[in-house]
Amino acid sequence: MPLPDPTPVIPMGDSALRIVLGDQPDAATVARVQALAALLRGHPLPGQRDVVPAYTTVTLHYRPEALAADDDPCGLRPPWQRLADQVRGLLRQLRRAPPAAGREVVVPVWYGGEAGPDLADVAHACGLDAEDVVRRHLASAHQVCMLGFAPGFPFITGLDPLLRTARRGTPRTRIPPGSVAIAREQTCIYPLETPGGWNLIGRTPLGLFDPTATPPSRLQPGDRIRFEAIDAERYSELLAQRGAAPGGVA
Repeated sequence: MPLPDPTPVIPMGDSALRIVLGDQPDAATVARVQALAALLRGHPLPGQRDVVPAYTTVTLHYRPEALAADDDPCGLRPPWQRLADQVRGLLRQLRRAPPAAGREVVVPVWYGGEAGPDLADVAHACGLDAEDVVRRHLASAHQVCMLGFAPGFPFITGLDPLLRTARRGTPRTRIPPGSVAIAREQTCIYPLETPGGWNLIGRTPLGLFDPTATPPSRLQPGDRIRFEAIDAERYSELLAQRGAAPGGVA
């Protein structure tokens, strides 16, 4: 797997390291980030507390007191340098590893109308009609890059470049859960009712976050998303089925 050479490993205070695996959240960088995060979780390093993948980086949180200084009896090298050496050893393994394929998750979406009030504006801004926007969105190579902003909120890369759209000039104060939206080169899905400034083009009946589930987020970084168009009637049916399921998160 190609990696930046050399791969920057940067101390973040005295208890975290940031590993920089690219400068753009493209498919190759996302694959590198997820591969390193999986490797660290599968083979924890001394003192490792948490692994946080983001767009182009992985942040490794650790306990500095857990890093032995056997190779540095005078204690002149700080813990982050000793840990960085071990991280670079994992990066060498990563270079030889084939990229892992993320799972595919089908996400049904009711596009336009009440569910997607910004679809017409997006179409106008892109010089397309609404049907073209939907068709191009369905055909895009969507992949979850990271979770953030709100619990279970996925940032999804791979949007067709012709659908690149600025955020709304005035954010909404309340966005319905399940809203599917685009802004710039990405798609997102709002798992909870929150404020937001992305352009709403549709809505899914799927529940994306359940704090009682393991894991609590339906979508995970590295997942490939296949959006599937449904109509308002099918949306209502699936939403009703979800409400009847245990926990209401089907």
